Amino acid sequence: MDIALPDEGGRITRYTVVGQPVRPDIGARFSRIAYAAAHVVADPFEMTDPWSRPVVDWDRTMAFRHHLWRLGFRIAEAMDTSQRGMGFDWTSARELIRRSIAESRTVEGADLASGVGTDHLEPASVQSLHDVIAAYEEQFAFIEGEGGKAIMMASRALAAVAKGPDDYARVYDRMLSQASGKVILHWLGDMFDPALKGYWGSDDFETALDTVVAIIERHANKVEGIKISLLDAGKEVALRNRLPDGVVMFTGDDFNYPELIAGDGKRHSHALLGIFDAIAPVANAALAKLAEGDQAVYDALMAPTVPLSRKIFETPTEYYKAGIVFMAWLNGHQDHFAMVGGMQSARGIRHYAEIFRLADQAGLLADPDLAISRMKSLCAVAGV
Repeated sequence: MDIALPDEGGRITRYTVVGQPVRPDIGARFSRIAYAAAHVVADPFEMTDPWSRPVVDWDRTMAFRHHLWRLGFRIAEAMDTSQRGMGFDWTSARELIRRSIAESRTVEGADLASGVGTDHLEPASVQSLHDVIAAYEEQFAFIEGEGGKAIMMASRALAAVAKGPDDYARVYDRMLSQASGKVILHWLGDMFDPALKGYWGSDDFETALDTVVAIIERHANKVEGIKISLLDAGKEVALRNRLPDGVVMFTGDDFNYPELIAGDGKRHSHALLGIFDAIAPVANAALAKLAEGDQAVYDALMAPTVPLSRKIFETPTEYYKAGIVFMAWLNGHQDHFAMVGGMQSARGIRHYAEIFRLADQAGLLADPDLAISRMKSLCAVAGV
């Protein structure tokens, strides 16, 4: 099987499809906590105003969550992978969280945690830390009221009004002290969201590290763990080595996740990753092998997913969601390649062609015939 695809130089070449999908290990138990940050499926037939009014296909969106649960993953709901802050507003996120929590109760062993943020604030209305705290409190109250677990997302509003580390400490101390259950914290780098530059009150990593570690130490009984997404393995290890006992590290490093999850023999990271949405079948098989103590097979399965992930998350990184949804479309989890906010237009045909090649080489085209047919249709629209 082969297909004409544009290469990185814009030339049209023939690519021969390997066509050997990796089969997941259904029912496998993992030795790492593995959250997949899940995308939402848009409804293209109802999106008469796709840039300003998100419309979700709830049936397909919930079906994808069942796909992830079936493969043994927990779900990180309504995170940046769902386009929070990039076309998907808090009103839509509330409904997504409500539905997902209810759906999880129908599945034995299903687990999820949901993103708490401040994204319902109008940027011009944010005047003080009080505004930020009130916004966090509103979203915490909703998720906890639904019986859910909270992931305290980084806040653009806090980054805009905070004058230094003490302001971050004030907000996080307040929220963690009154949380009803354990919370997962989220350190998202400015490569994912430029508005978060200088988070924790400093552009200097060591200073920011001291701030976040001090917050966690004060509230270790309320912090389940922290996800760090800086795309720098050394920085993650530095934080991991300073976490108090009982607080876990969740890697959010979509460039270096295999070695961080495997660990260094003394410590390892658990995972809360957007890329798991796209590579779930292979990640399932690899994590099952790691749990059996077979790191060689784990490494062999994970290695081909890294070039794919690096391509999906290439600069400008915040548009990685397009590659995630593209993979879902190729693999038949949705019937169209349309996204909330029309975000599929954020990447070009050469980008998608390379994702296709790398997905095939990683064993991630579940039905190669379907994937080829859909890739041909996308190429035709692009004039290939």
